[in-house]
Amino acid sequence: MKKRSSSLSSNQYSSHRDLDDVVRRHQNFLYQRPFATYSHRQFDRINTLVNAYGGPVILDSGCGNGEAAYTLADEYPDHLVIGIDKSEAKISAAPARDAPSNLHLVRGNCVDIWRLAANANWPIRHHFLLYPNPWPKAKHLKRRWHGHPVFSSLLALGGHLELRSNWKIYVVEFSIALEIAAAHHSQVEQFSPRAPLTPFERKYAASGHPLYRLRVQLS
Repeated sequence: MKKRSSSLSSNQYSSHRDLDDVVRRHQNFLYQRPFATYSHRQFDRINTLVNAYGGPVILDSGCGNGEAAYTLADEYPDHLVIGIDKSEAKISAAPARDAPSNLHLVRGNCVDIWRLAANANWPIRHHFLLYPNPWPKAKHLKRRWHGHPVFSSLLALGGHLELRSNWKIYVVEFSIALEIAAAHHSQVEQFSPRAPLTPFERKYAASGHPLYRLRVQLS
């Protein structure tokens, strides 16, 4: 029997009271954290692929073992699909089949890669954030993507953004942050996947967790 996933536990029961202040503060200051040396090397390699391809790009940020990226590459053969994850171990656990020719999995830090990609004006058509770490403790708001200073760069990437999570508060907060930062209207909906895209989605659905998603066109 497969192990069921326990329900998410948090000391936060609604949107964070500091969300508005945190998002607005980050909008008013340029995020200037130095880029890691390896991030520049990784980005230069991916950027060469993007420029050589010359077509639309699909980004799967926090791709884990790349299961969703493989599926997306099959579904969008005329797009370059790039999966990024900071864990070498997860990237190395990619599905045991030949990768589609339009797919590239890369170990990288999204905080750096997003900023560099936004500056390079990558032609992002779709961007997927599938089950990011929700950092459910209230004190960790600034570690969530919408509470992090890199949020502006995430929005600057453009494209059709899709976020999925099993924690409704995370998705609701993201929607509020979109409105605050860029006046983007989005809707949070509960959904049931026809075919799970990621191992987390499969595990959460099998464990009876409600799943939520947000979809918004950024450009």
